[in-house]
Amino acid sequence: MPSQMEHAMETMTFTFHKFAGDKGYFTKEDLRVLMEKEFPGFLENQKDPLAVDKIMKDLDQCRDGKVGFQSFFSLTAGLTIACNDYFVVHMKQKGKK
Repeated sequence: MPSQMEHAMETMTFTFHKFAGDKGYFTKEDLRVLMEKEFPGFLENQKDPLAVDKIMKDLDQCRDGKVGFQSFFSLTAGLTIACNDYFVVHMKQKGKK
């Protein structure tokens, strides 16, 4: 039976391939669909209508319109870090009450 971390790694890998398909990378439209389906709260809280375009620009290091697994992992890691930061601040504020 896989551990929670192994399951999380498996989920990330399968999620990438679900949206990347056989081509093995995301286009901007693939990234938009992924963000809408897998990170709806993130997009709902964005005030910038060009958020996905900016994320794509940041992730597409080669400027070829493709985002591979490594960049996808960087995105999910960055979002996870932001969630942790929010959690830590929220827990500190909750402890002060």
